[in-house]
Amino acid sequence: MGIADIVGLVAAGLGTIATAPQVIKVFKTKHTSDLSLGTFGMITATLFLWLIYGLLIRSFPIIAGNAVGFALNLYIVFMKIRHG
Repeated sequence: MGIADIVGLVAAGLGTIATAPQVIKVFKTKHTSDLSLGTFGMITATLFLWLIYGLLIRSFPIIAGNAVGFALNLYIVFMKIRHG
């Protein structure tokens, strides 16, 4: 594993850590009225495209970070649609 992979994994970890508190709050409270569906929808679509890109170029840091980020943000989008 080279320095580029290490930097990519650290970036992926930080991105996941940054999203986790919002996911935990939504999970506990089911409160989503203050969240923007448009913003989280766009973030989710972006992460999905980065995931596909990572798969195409076979880059583990890009795949790992964006798969986790996509799942977390997709949960927020789902909860926003379900709970408004």
